[in-house]
Formats: sequence, C-alpha cells, structure tokens
Amino acid sequence: MHAFRTHTCADLDKSNVGDTVRLSGWVHRVRDHGGILFIDLRDHYGVTQVLADPDSPVFADVEKVRSEWCIRIDGTVKARDPELVNPKIPTGEVEVFVRDIEVLGEAAELPLMVFGDQEYPEETRLRYRFLDLRREKLQRNMTLRSDVVASIRKRMWGADFREYQTPIITASSPEGARDFLVPSRLHPGKFYALPQAPQQFKQLIMVSGFDKYFQIAPCFRDEDPRADRSPTDFYQLDMEMSFVTQQDVFDTIQPVVQGIFEEFGGGRKVDTTWEQISYRDAAMWYGTDKPDLRNPIKMQDVSEHFRGSGFAIFAKLLEQDGTQIRAIPAPKGGSRKFCDRMNAFAQKEGLPGMGYIFWRETDGQMEAAGPLAKNIGPERTEAIRQQLDLGVGDAAFFLGGKPSAFETVAGKARTEIGNELGLTDTDRFAFAWIVDFPMYEKDEETGAIDFSHNPFSMPQGGLEALQGDPLEVLGYQYDLACNGYELISGAIRNHKLDIMYKAFELAGYGPEEVDKRFGGMVKAFRYGAPPHGGCAAGIDRIVMLLADEANIREVIMFPMNQRAEDLMMEAPSEPTNEQLRELRLRVIPAED
Repeated sequence: MHAFRTHTCADLDKSNVGDTVRLSGWVHRVRDHGGILFIDLRDHYGVTQVLADPDSPVFADVEKVRSEWCIRIDGTVKARDPELVNPKIPTGEVEVFVRDIEVLGEAAELPLMVFGDQEYPEETRLRYRFLDLRREKLQRNMTLRSDVVASIRKRMWGADFREYQTPIITASSPEGARDFLVPSRLHPGKFYALPQAPQQFKQLIMVSGFDKYFQIAPCFRDEDPRADRSPTDFYQLDMEMSFVTQQDVFDTIQPVVQGIFEEFGGGRKVDTTWEQISYRDAAMWYGTDKPDLRNPIKMQDVSEHFRGSGFAIFAKLLEQDGTQIRAIPAPKGGSRKFCDRMNAFAQKEGLPGMGYIFWRETDGQMEAAGPLAKNIGPERTEAIRQQLDLGVGDAAFFLGGKPSAFETVAGKARTEIGNELGLTDTDRFAFAWIVDFPMYEKDEETGAIDFSHNPFSMPQGGLEALQGDPLEVLGYQYDLACNGYELISGAIRNHKLDIMYKAFELAGYGPEEVDKRFGGMVKAFRYGAPPHGGCAAGIDRIVMLLADEANIREVIMFPMNQRAEDLMMEAPSEPTNEQLRELRLRVIPAED
C-alpha cells in the first residue's frame, strides 16, 4: 500500500464498499454524535467523511485530532444509511471506518478557520495566506486560473503562435508607470529594471524574423493599488504578429478570448459581436474608455437645448469655450424619490448635484416635472425628451461644464442608474474594442505635450500626421473592454525610424534621448523592420471576471496588500549593511 494514500478524498463511491483504503488530508471539521466521532477529511480534490466509534482500535487517537491537523487514516469503506446520504459531494454515499491513524502534522491554534464562510480582515488573510488558500473558494479560484492559462496556451498554439521567453532583468522602459530598479553589483551605481512589459523585446522578436510570438509574461510596475490592479506584478498574455493590420490583430485574438469566456464563463452569455467604438465616442456615450455595454444607457450632448435658456447655470456655462451639457437617460427612473437618490449620489462624488427632468402622467396627459423643466419651459423639455427617446415613467439627468471635469462622475452615474433600475444584464460578458486613441495629451498645468498611450504606436497618417496639431493625431492603438474593465491593450507598432524620431520629438524627447533609451530598437529598425502589431491581455482580470470576483487579490495566489506589502513573507525588508556595502549603496532615512 502507498505510504500516504490509495485514493484522494474525492475518489470513493459505492463501488468501493468493503475496500480497505488509505486517505491523507486535513481535518476539515470534527463532530461528536453520541460518542461516535465524524471527521470531514479534506484534500485538494474533495471531502470524505470518516468515523470512529469506541470499537475502533485507534478511537483514543482520533479523539485528539483538531481542525486543520494533517493526518493519514486507514479504514474500511462503508455505505451510508439512505437517510444520511449527502448528494452535495461525490463521496456522499459512503464513509470510511477508521482502523488506523497517523498524525502527519499538528496545527496550532488557528488565526482563521478554513471551515465555514466567516469573513476575516484582509490583513489576517494575507498574513496567513497559506491557510486562506485552503478555503474552498480560493482553491476553486486558483484551479480556475491554472485551467485558464493552460487553455490560453493551447489556443495560441492552435493559432500557429509559438511561446518565447523574454528577459526579466533588463533596461528601464517608459510604459506609463514607475520601474522597479535592481542595483548591479558588478556595475556600481548602475541599475537594471524589472520589465513593465516585454514591449521592446517582442518587437525585436518580430524584427528577428519570428512571425508570431506569445508569452504568459510576468510584468512589474510600481503602481498605486486598486481593486482591479496589483501594485507590484501581474501576468499577461503577450502577443505580437508581423505583416498585420489592426483588424488582423482583432480577428486573431477574438477567438482566443471569446473561447476562454465560453469555456469558463459558467453558462453566462458571451457576446460574439464585438463593437468597435472610437475613444471620442466612448467618452461621450459612457464617460469612460472601458465601458460596460451590459448597461444600455448612452449619454448624449444636449447643449443646444440649454443655450440661452431660462436655466441660468447651464446657459452661462455654455458661454465658455469647451463646455457642454450632457444628458444621462434613465428609463423607468421617473420618480422624484429616485431622482433625489441619484442627486445625493452625485453629491457624494463631489459634485453640487445633478439636474433632472422626469415625465409623468397627469389627468391623462404627459407632464415634465422637476426644477429644470420649470426653468427651460415645455418646448425645450419636449425637444430633450424626443432626442433621448423617453416617455412617461422615464427620467433624464444632466451634468455640465468641461467634459474632462465631469466625464468620470457622469460615467459612474450611468453605471449607478443602470444598476439601480435593473437595466444592466449581469448574466453576460459584453465586449467592445475602443479604437482611435489620441497619441498625445497636454498637461493642464505646464502645457507640455506627452504621450497619452503607448509611445511605440504608429500614428494614423504616418509622418504627415505629425506635422500638424499633436492633439489631433490619432494612433493605431486599441483596448478591449469587457463589463467595465480593460482586458486588452495593444497597437500597431511604429517600425519606421523617421516617424519614431518625430513622434518622440513632439513629446519632448530629442534623437539623442531616443537613442539612449531605446538603443536596441533604434539599431534594429535600421535593418529591415517589418510592419507589426499585437496586444496584451491581463490574465488576472480575465480570471477575476470569470470567477465573478470584485477584488483581483481573490484570484492571485500570493498577492500584496494595498500598501504593496507581502505580510506573509514580510516584504519589503531592510537590507543588511553587508548587502549595501557590496552594492555600494546608502539608504537615506525617510523624512518625518
């Protein structure tokens, strides 16, 4: 017999009745029913009920075990009485009578219980992550993650891609976040960087003549944490292709991502038509470049209906350049109670409130109600209703000013309205490509021009497009949004040196700076670089959506906390004086 087990805790059924078996696992819980001890024995695969009564030769030893002790038992498989069958588990028709037991590992008093659904502070869960990971939900999430990655690899190989590994210790590269720097012992005063993404390397792979590349790549970025983003590292499906257009990339990656969601989405509907929406339209309609299309609400510009109107606040706003009044339709939201609730929501978000109009029936006639309706009059109110295609029982909310100042809140309000009114189809995965991103943005304080997205993207229109206003230049850049999250980001790359130099020049980088920062790519582009493009899909976010989790730490095996600390391994930690001397570094104490 094997030293530890003949079966897993999910293997046994009625066909094993009478067999002598050996099981190993953790004590999930212990129950004493009138002198008979029942133990739910758990391993990675499932749970088997084992029992001992005073006739068992090891009854006294079984009495000593406690939750989360790791044990091995030998015993005889017995059929459960019909009224005691547990249909919720695969082994629910049988139990094992214990004839021998060995304690493989005792457990001290537990800081958190594995059995049950108790909530514990995140600090406790992360400090004792090895215990937290024993819980059923996290076991399920990590298994899902592993299966998703395996399926991605299989699908990419099936699409004629090959997997190549790129360096983990490399040079710094601007990817929109801070680098993690690694001091060099052999080159004092110089630093490597952990890659924010394999961006330059995958482009060099294309220049090297490899037509299709992919990698499940670790990426390292020193970022402020969010619920849907790790503050230190993450994994992405990184891919690149040569001799392709933007549409070729879309057509290649859609079957992979769509197939993953169909395979692991638990029966939820997966959209097969992926709309392409310009960045400008996404901002207008949804207030974000990662819209949740399960919510049917589209915002609209209604400025003309308020220009010169009796509502002085909006009328005066529209006299300023670059201002706009935007409406958020709210089908079925036509009650003062709901409108007041949404007004309070806007105030929590830091706005004075939202104007609103709602339509009701009075004496058999449709009537517009609310402060705005009284101020702008029935003619303008009716024009707004017709533009928004609303009727009795509906409402509309209004925000005004420069879009950059209110767009984010408007997007949140749209989401809130969709959820509150039950308009959002929660049993669905809805995808959209966001395209035509602006290449550049202006710093409001300094007026400086900088890249707004990936600096290695090809500008639409090539070199000619870079001769005019930088803020009008669009890039062959694209993101894939799903249910309000960005899943994929990518671009057709800039593979021509003259365009690359000009693009960086507009962002304030001279040729010498470009050569210094991106010397490898600059050299490579002098030797016959092919047109190429690709994208990267966030593994963590994909699994988070599939697992129906709101926090990305629920799908990462050993995550950091919100302060970028590993509480279990106690990182970051202070280096020893010997380490600092070897690296010729000195730590400057933090200022109080």
